[in-house]
Amino acid sequence: MKAAKTLEAIQYKRGDLRILDQLLLPHESVYERVCDIQQGHHVIKAMKTRGAPAIAIVAALSLAVDIHHRYESGQFTSVTEVVQFIKNSLEYLKTSRPTAVNLFDAAGKLDTLIAQYSKTATDPSGVVMTFIEAAEQMLVDDVKDNKNIGKYGADYILQNVKDKDNISVLTHCNTGSLATAGWGTALGIIRSLHSAGQLKHAYCTETRPYNQGSRLTAYELVYEDIPSTLICDNMASALLKHNKGVQAIVVGADRVAANGDTANKIGTYQLAITAKYHGILFIVAAPTTSIDLNTATGDDIVIEQRPAEELVTVAGITKDNKPATVRTAAENINVWNPSFDVTPASLISAIVTEKGVIVKNNTNVFDIGAYIK
Repeated sequence: MKAAKTLEAIQYKRGDLRILDQLLLPHESVYERVCDIQQGHHVIKAMKTRGAPAIAIVAALSLAVDIHHRYESGQFTSVTEVVQFIKNSLEYLKTSRPTAVNLFDAAGKLDTLIAQYSKTATDPSGVVMTFIEAAEQMLVDDVKDNKNIGKYGADYILQNVKDKDNISVLTHCNTGSLATAGWGTALGIIRSLHSAGQLKHAYCTETRPYNQGSRLTAYELVYEDIPSTLICDNMASALLKHNKGVQAIVVGADRVAANGDTANKIGTYQLAITAKYHGILFIVAAPTTSIDLNTATGDDIVIEQRPAEELVTVAGITKDNKPATVRTAAENINVWNPSFDVTPASLISAIVTEKGVIVKNNTNVFDIGAYIK
């Protein structure tokens, strides 16, 4: 068993939240302080922090820090006042990334918790502390959940690949420590395989247009000394044809519908198609908080549209290590830039959660509702 070292995307102690600005990676490692919900909203919307689990945690902790400072300065004089502030703030934070169901799930649970507690509360301090402690627990629970996902996913791959002595895995976007409180979901599975000495090689896609794969996943893989190779998004099918050791594609999810359709970073759908054609596993790794039983199918998932500028420009550094952004497309060209696509459940081999692996029943469909209950 190899010891694993991981990056830290979220630094927190009560009253103080800092996030690793992922827009600057891999060239600079800068932690940005988040003091209130406005800054929390901004770092999520601007994708300085990203990944469905991390988004929910940063949103909750930004509000925890905000109400901590407001309470310390005497701004809350009644239970009603603090409860209303929390409720309004959670609604505001939900607008930062509309596709990330973890954010909505966390906001709903925190809102319900405070509503219940406030029924018998007589002092705003109790409401404040109840919220802060619940938000802090989310940070702790996420690491534990991710490690369970890693274990269950690694075990599933070992049990279902054709050649257990030659396992390479392809992943898309970034689903590691930078996208969570630690360890990661899909990248956590790769990390678990590597830690157990069962991984020959990891491949990651560039993940256009925002390059989360080349900027973030490649950064994590190199940092953790995992044997790895970067490919362009349009090289995946050729890789599977020429390298039979790649026996699984593992991705994360921003939202899983009740039927198993999954919204994830744009480009995931085409990877599922090529996995099906080449007869390899296509695995979705996500905590149960990413499952939305109120969304019947992927057709009902709202897909966020990102700014055109993200597609027609590339940020990096020059040969003399100076930051630069260059335009790569013709002026006045129209741009279609959805942040996510939806992979049909029919193309997915399994959905790995912190509770175990969801597989299809004898009618070849996912019964996610029964699994969750």
